Amino acid sequence: MKFSIQSSEIVKELAGSEDNVARAITSAMRDVSAGLKSDLRADVVAAGLGERLSRTWRGTTYPETKTSMEAAAFVWSKAPKIIDAFSRGVVIRSPRGLYLAIPTAAAGVVGRSAAGKREKITPQGWERRTGLKLRFVYRPGRPSLLVADGTRLSKKGLAARNRRKSGDATSVIFILVPQVRLAKRLDIERAAQKHAGRVTGLIAQHWDQA
Repeated sequence: MKFSIQSSEIVKELAGSEDNVARAITSAMRDVSAGLKSDLRADVVAAGLGERLSRTWRGTTYPETKTSMEAAAFVWSKAPKIIDAFSRGVVIRSPRGLYLAIPTAAAGVVGRSAAGKREKITPQGWERRTGLKLRFVYRPGRPSLLVADGTRLSKKGLAARNRRKSGDATSVIFILVPQVRLAKRLDIERAAQKHAGRVTGLIAQHWDQA
């Protein structure tokens, strides 16, 4: 998102040197950039999407150090695809046209890559991490499952190989669905319009302080 203003509009309203006008405009744009970034970060947290995603929002003003009558504020996210998905409410499908594998609490959040490195959990990564094999369970009219036999739950609630002589269980590791619809949880346009409406008032405020 970019915020800017035509300096000629301001010059007509404000009597004074171009330096003072440039200073007021630049200071206003810095306030807009900081305010919008703060609000968008707060919106992400309030939507239950976590601090980590909230910190992907960035803001800056150009020029970054000098003042200018053509100053502009920029706010963007370093995770634009995720932000866009939650701001529009999209349907996510498997890129291979089969199933999306949704991990259960028993799966954990970390898997192992073919090279043995930690990676985001996947069915293959889970098998490599645990040394267990997943079994497909088809359920007509309901989501299918990937389960692991001969398991037990650890104290952390994770499925692991049962090395005891008794107490074997079958754990549900992934739930398979053809698609997932994300609910719209962010309203970026509303936040942007709110701060766009502050620009003129902020310029006047900084002019008064000059």
